[in-house]
Amino acid sequence: MEKIRRHIVFYGAVQGVGFRYRAYYAARSFGVSGWVKNCFDGSVEMEAEGTEKAIDDMILAIEKGTFVRIENMRVKTIPLHGDSGFEIR
Repeated sequence: MEKIRRHIVFYGAVQGVGFRYRAYYAARSFGVSGWVKNCFDGSVEMEAEGTEKAIDDMILAIEKGTFVRIENMRVKTIPLHGDSGFEIR
């Protein structure tokens, strides 16, 4: 499977609900690299690199969080970076 990298901004109930920590553990579980951080406007920004299926599976795992409610996502495919891990910024 070919790797891709996506820049994603999540909107909804995504801050103060463990979103970034769920993203970190889901990324490690599905072999996705990149980073995640809170934004000042209440959204969460992420860059995720892996197979399309791994990134989709990671997002589905994050959505299963008890208090997480993703209402909208802005997604853009960007060039690969070759990260070796996933970090919370």
